[in-house]
Amino acid sequence: MMAFGGFQGSSDPQPMAEINTTPLVDVMLVLLIIFIITAPLLTHAIRIDLPQARSQSSPEKPQTVTVSIDAAGALYWEGQAIAPEALADRLAAAAAGQPQPELHLRADRDTRYQVLAELMAQARQAGIARIGFVTDPSTPAARRN
Repeated sequence: MMAFGGFQGSSDPQPMAEINTTPLVDVMLVLLIIFIITAPLLTHAIRIDLPQARSQSSPEKPQTVTVSIDAAGALYWEGQAIAPEALADRLAAAAAGQPQPELHLRADRDTRYQVLAELMAQARQAGIARIGFVTDPSTPAARRN
């Protein structure tokens, strides 16, 4: 019993219920001193003369061609109605231009996907490289459903 004993006068061997906070306070004070010393070093800036980049002016934005489709499937080239047979010729003429224009598709919400897919296929066959969809963000989502 003596080898594992606590204090000589204590008769009940219960663990000590207090936490010794002295080492914790010592560590915190050392960290505080380290931060006080290093904080001014972090705000010191080094002046560096960076090289100036020189580039050519960006090319002009390519022309855009807008093709609209209403719910009935009627086609509009730049706001004017066209026959579906004339679309292929106009797409080929637009694809031949330099720089090639971007094709913007505006479709009614009720337009069938098949009509859009056929139009995109015609544009690809004509050689149009860039196709984008134009949407109306002002229409609230609750009204769309």
